[in-house]
Amino acid sequence: MGAPRSPCALGSLLCCCLLSVVLAQRVNVQDEVTGYVGQEVTLPCTFTNASPDVKVSQVTWVKETGTKKQNVAVYHPVHGPSYLIEKGTGRIRFRAPSLQDATLVIAPLHMSDEGIYTCEFATYPLGNEDGVTSLTILAKPTNFAEALEVKAGNTEVPVAACTSANGKPAAHITWQSGLNGNFTVSEVTNTNGTVTVTSHYVMVPTKEANEQRIFCHIDQKTLVQPEALLVTLSILYPPEVVIHGYDNNWYLNRDDAVLTCSATGNPPPTDFSWTTPSGQLPNTVAVKGERLVVRNVDASVNTTFICHATNRVGRVSSEQVIFVRDKPNTEGAGTTGGIIGGLIAAIVALAVVATGILICRQQRNNRREEEEEDLEGPPAYKPPPPSQMTEEREPDAPRYHELPTMEEREAVSNAAPSPEDGYLDQVNPIYDALAFAATEEEAASAALATDKAFIMSRAMYV
Repeated sequence: MGAPRSPCALGSLLCCCLLSVVLAQRVNVQDEVTGYVGQEVTLPCTFTNASPDVKVSQVTWVKETGTKKQNVAVYHPVHGPSYLIEKGTGRIRFRAPSLQDATLVIAPLHMSDEGIYTCEFATYPLGNEDGVTSLTILAKPTNFAEALEVKAGNTEVPVAACTSANGKPAAHITWQSGLNGNFTVSEVTNTNGTVTVTSHYVMVPTKEANEQRIFCHIDQKTLVQPEALLVTLSILYPPEVVIHGYDNNWYLNRDDAVLTCSATGNPPPTDFSWTTPSGQLPNTVAVKGERLVVRNVDASVNTTFICHATNRVGRVSSEQVIFVRDKPNTEGAGTTGGIIGGLIAAIVALAVVATGILICRQQRNNRREEEEEDLEGPPAYKPPPPSQMTEEREPDAPRYHELPTMEEREAVSNAAPSPEDGYLDQVNPIYDALAFAATEEEAASAALATDKAFIMSRAMYV
């Protein structure tokens, strides 16, 4: 072990360390700077000279990439600025060349500009003083997504691809889908330092998945927010063919018989053809694309028609057996007439029920209004006192609400009419309607009884 240091030696060492720190702080730089490809970046560097005894003679920028160093720019007060990497391009320049401000501007940025930059001031008598800046360059990627055309099958295959190309740092890709699938991700580092990320959505392709929509989500540091790309799947499958138009009522000499071949598929079928098991079409048949028109139904039409539909995936056929009748089939018409009649009857029944409901509601409203009118004031009639009615009615006379028998009516007709009877017949027409026609003598007797003062209220008839 060496001899212990004296207090003076320790003090000198401390002063030297503090002096080096003070001197290092004279060069002002940013430790880290971030730039974007294609844009402009500024590397600040200034020198603070607190002592008039320190002289600056030159400023130099040095770039370090890995183990390699090279001069980027130099400023000399006599010879001016010099750019050693980019001569004559103007892409690298001093912002305001001087011995106090060595700020460097680079535009547009290339990925190759990324690295460690050292700003050096050559001074006397202190020697070189420098500051170090790390330049990190980010690249905004180009994002796109597309569907991959695949045939429907039973094996998992990629059905969509999503790419984030030439980005830095690498993008993060995910998928949003309601289908039963998964995805893979791969990365490739380009020669300029950017990264291309590719993701495939993988599933078992089915015709039901055709035209289904899924989303690719891309997240990357240069993006303000994640980007969502829509992909509409394209699953290829052969045609599905159905023949329409046969109503089981083709009869001889019918002239409006038509068959239509309907087919779906991806891509949509564009080629249609018609044939029969014998290979020949009847002479009365005309083909117009997917339609087969029979100009006149005859015995030759009593066959099987075959429609062929073709797309890029394959060719599919469908058959329709035709039975030609001698006369039109009226059974279907009777059934149709019965259905129509039933519908009409149902409509009429509904109308009757609705009318009955409306009538009942109207009658209920009328009764309610009459009851309200009755409650508004006293009754408009005044029945006679019970004593008067008791005195005037004979003990054996029938009540007003009782109708006479045939024997009583004959007895009354043979007897002389009294003034009271004529008066009652006059004021109570309801009994006139139930009685036989009055004789002339009875009419005369009723006329003589008009001076009777007794009046019976309508309420007493009930």
